[in-house]
Amino acid sequence: MTHEALEQRVINALRFLAIDAIEKARSGHPGMPMGAAPMAFVVWDRFLRFNPQNPHWPNRDRFVLSAGHGSMLLYGLLYLTGFGVTLDDLKQFRQLNSITPGHPEYGLTPGVEATTGPLGQGFANSVGMALAEAHLAARFNRPGFPIVDHYTYVIASDGDLMEGISCEAAQIAGRHRLGKLIVLWDHNEVTIDGPTDLAWREDVLKRFEAFGWHTQQVADGNDLEAITRAIQAARAEQDRPSVIAVRTHLGYGSPLQDNPKVHGSPLGPENVAETRRRLNWPYGPFEVPEDVLEYMRRHRDLGARREAEWHKLLEAYRKQYPELAAQWDAFWNGTTPDAVAGDALAQFRPEDGPLATRKASQKVLSQVFDQVPNLIGGSADLTESNGLHLPQAERFRPERREGRYIHFGIREHGMAGILNGIAYHGGLVPFGGTFLVFSDYLRPALRVAAMSHLHVIFVFSHDSIALGEDGPTHQPVEQLPSLRLIPNLLVLRPADANETAYAWEIALKTRNRPVALILTRQGVPIIDRTRYADASQVRRGAYVLADAAPGEVPDLLLLASGSEVHVALAAHEQLQAQGIRVRTVNFFSWELFEEQPEAYRRQVLPPQVKARLAVEAARPEPWYRYVGLEGRVLGVTTFGKSAPYRDVYRYFGFTAERVVAEALDLLKQG
Repeated sequence: MTHEALEQRVINALRFLAIDAIEKARSGHPGMPMGAAPMAFVVWDRFLRFNPQNPHWPNRDRFVLSAGHGSMLLYGLLYLTGFGVTLDDLKQFRQLNSITPGHPEYGLTPGVEATTGPLGQGFANSVGMALAEAHLAARFNRPGFPIVDHYTYVIASDGDLMEGISCEAAQIAGRHRLGKLIVLWDHNEVTIDGPTDLAWREDVLKRFEAFGWHTQQVADGNDLEAITRAIQAARAEQDRPSVIAVRTHLGYGSPLQDNPKVHGSPLGPENVAETRRRLNWPYGPFEVPEDVLEYMRRHRDLGARREAEWHKLLEAYRKQYPELAAQWDAFWNGTTPDAVAGDALAQFRPEDGPLATRKASQKVLSQVFDQVPNLIGGSADLTESNGLHLPQAERFRPERREGRYIHFGIREHGMAGILNGIAYHGGLVPFGGTFLVFSDYLRPALRVAAMSHLHVIFVFSHDSIALGEDGPTHQPVEQLPSLRLIPNLLVLRPADANETAYAWEIALKTRNRPVALILTRQGVPIIDRTRYADASQVRRGAYVLADAAPGEVPDLLLLASGSEVHVALAAHEQLQAQGIRVRTVNFFSWELFEEQPEAYRRQVLPPQVKARLAVEAARPEPWYRYVGLEGRVLGVTTFGKSAPYRDVYRYFGFTAERVVAEALDLLKQG
């Protein structure tokens, strides 16, 4: 058998593993794997450097299947090349608790580099991966020691390139000339609704050319040599990212070829049998010829040798550059310096006067930026407003990739997808900022970050109706509670500058989940900790800030977060002066509070105290979890108003007097 014939057998094995798994599951997307199998084979067999025995080797090439609906193509590659995916795993495709879910999930399946499926996310992630590679190479590589030297390969669909996030991310990749990013566009011209020209007639390659990309076309997606030449040309282009339009056919070889029906449904027994006949595949379901498996499993030894060679280079690097090597280890071990502690950072005094928590955040971040050298990020064109302007931070740009501050432009969604890609890559801690109301623009990427357990820090400033004059379009009302609804997202809303310092400590030391810092635009007083509980208590999520006399069971609980804590504290003093036993609880983080022992939670919120009033400038509904049906919430149930923030606060009742009135009425009715 010729080598060419063997390669074709591998490609058909990939096609039929996908067909058979989808047929067995009675659901899935066979069309994309059948059409894209040749280009995927070329990437994995001829170019991709990886070690199936260590999927986390730092200098591996990254492969992102942005078209995540074609997941069985990726699972087939992982099985054939010897990752920890078995034939039984393929047979459990889309089944409960299997490692082969309907769309790839990072951290679940060995060899999956990114959670993909929402179209465009993987494309943006790949830009983050390429950016991380460029930054780390600039930081660590020395003459003769290219310890960071790898490519990011992507297979993206027509749908990926229709999504707006791909444009945002592509613009950034072109601006920064990320030459080690290579995207293969699976251009099959079919979507679920029908031919792509129903809604899409632009010249996509000219668009990418305008973005600063190197563009090529391959007329036949089954022409392995043409695909190979295109990838070689892309690798030779060092100053521009590359996109290769590969003309493929959805459901190639089946009676349903180019039919939208083959996009997201099994072929059915008759069509499967006919496809086997047409592609001359005499093997039964899940049957992989031994020569195919033997050929692809050679990547286990090949990958192990490549990694061993890299480790040899790294050991020589350690001897010549011991300080850099130690920093390299710290980057990849995820260690946070002891100096990043709220106790050391929280040095704000009440007499310093009111300070917006976004301003406090800027002061704290400026302190820790040099202490955490793998911290990298930026803002979606709101650098000053978010409090992310750091005088010592050099800009990341093509001629100075050592820079750690990234100007993302007005591209919130692209920014978040890129931050996720940096986190997927490893070795760096990414952060990014925008206004809280614009978290809606990046929510899909934020959700995927939480799902993928990525350590990404999102800085959301201008957190409430207290934004003021810009009015309801910019005043978040529903955003804060909606963020708390996202599983595995840690939301932190500090009440003053010192709590903001602890918030940064928590954000930097958190692992395996993203963090959202919720910060004020307006100045808020610095709480006098000689009178009230210490700011370090925020580590427990919610804590008793001010209380009734020792040993007394409170008559009333006031619950608040962020800037509304000060309103609650002022009401606390007035109520206490009237002889009411009141406890004020600062709800800095619902998630951290829920992670505390039950005994602590019951201590903070005594079950027998039914009179509870929550105060927060946001939608009130989620607070009933803590106040119960007998309690009340002073929140915002409409959109905001355009006016100076103090006027807006008074209009919506966020005053000590209103809180006192609500509390007294609540106690009267109780």
